[in-house]
Amino acid sequence: MAAPVLTVSELTGIIKYLFDSNEILRQVYVRGEISNFKYHLSGHIYFVLKDERAQIRCVMFKNRSILLPFMPENGMRVVAFGYVTVYEKNGEYQLYVEDMEPDGIGALFLAYEKLKAKLQKEGLFDASAKKSIPFLPKNIGIITSINGAAIKDLLTVIRRRFPNVNILIAPVSVQGKQAADEICEAIKDLNRIGKLDVIIVARGGGSIEELWTFNEEKVARAIYSSRIPIISAVGHETDYTIADFVADKRAPTPSAAGEMVVPEKKQLLADIAQRKKRIIAAMCALLNTRKQEIEYIKRSVVFRKLRSEVDNNRIQLDLLTRRLLRETVNQLMVKKSALKTLMGRLDVLSPLAVLDRGYSICQTIDDLRIVKRVEEVSSGEEVKVILSNGYLLCNVISKEKKVVRENDRV
Repeated sequence: MAAPVLTVSELTGIIKYLFDSNEILRQVYVRGEISNFKYHLSGHIYFVLKDERAQIRCVMFKNRSILLPFMPENGMRVVAFGYVTVYEKNGEYQLYVEDMEPDGIGALFLAYEKLKAKLQKEGLFDASAKKSIPFLPKNIGIITSINGAAIKDLLTVIRRRFPNVNILIAPVSVQGKQAADEICEAIKDLNRIGKLDVIIVARGGGSIEELWTFNEEKVARAIYSSRIPIISAVGHETDYTIADFVADKRAPTPSAAGEMVVPEKKQLLADIAQRKKRIIAAMCALLNTRKQEIEYIKRSVVFRKLRSEVDNNRIQLDLLTRRLLRETVNQLMVKKSALKTLMGRLDVLSPLAVLDRGYSICQTIDDLRIVKRVEEVSSGEEVKVILSNGYLLCNVISKEKKVVRENDRV
């Protein structure tokens, strides 16, 4: 029996049917390295998966590619899931990718995404929970490995930009089994100190396994619970850890954290000087404007009229002041004369004036009672006799009562 003669389309259709009806090719996982990666404007991505002996063309449509938790790139080893069929137009078979994850770290990515979703649901990533980073902290805490490149980069940048700040370093392991506990304890210790304005949690770049400490839940919750604002500076710019999402601020690198945490002193001083000049210039301009306004007011008809009224009131006030002064002097003279008259009368009535005329006053020694009658003292009693220029102490030798006759009474 002679073999049938097929058209290209017919042959391609048969081949496509064979691919589509194969159970293995309808749901297949393929491991390989990405090459010839292209991101189309439509959102579709095209690439080749290859290994040491073969390669296969792949396509991932936009509705699937936007769900990827990472950005594929050339040289990345991945495990792709999808189905194989024939693209009839080109007569090529290719893998239509529906899902993809980096090879060898699928479990880590799954744990990462699961924890990320959990903490996000609890509100640990909310902007409202973020504490503001102070503009110019006086005391900075750094949690990192004492032997790594991160601490050297941080110290170099901070001291170059603003050497006056105080830095407290809490040395920890940044990878390994004990790293997460050490970082959590360091955050608690720095919070207990209480004098720090900001904390930087830092580590240099590395693989996802090396950075995994900063994806652990205990570290995330320690950062969230910190009363002091925390800057996360883990890995390179493309590395995102759970710590980055929980921290109050993310720095793409440790060096960037150093630039972020303090302003440059020279630039700050220059800005202050420039603002000072602007303030002085603004004040001078405002004063000149006000002077011009005052001069304009002084030259105005209203002001001249007001000034004339003020001058007239000054003259009137001067006249009233003089009149008041004269009246006050006259009243003082009258009061002084009246007072002199009263003083003369008082002098006439004063007992002291009577004494000047030769009279005296007799008082008892004990109670200084004035003696008016002879019965008020006894013989032998001492009395005090007051004269015009002093007094005498006298002893009553005898006393004699005056006899009043009838003619004297009349």
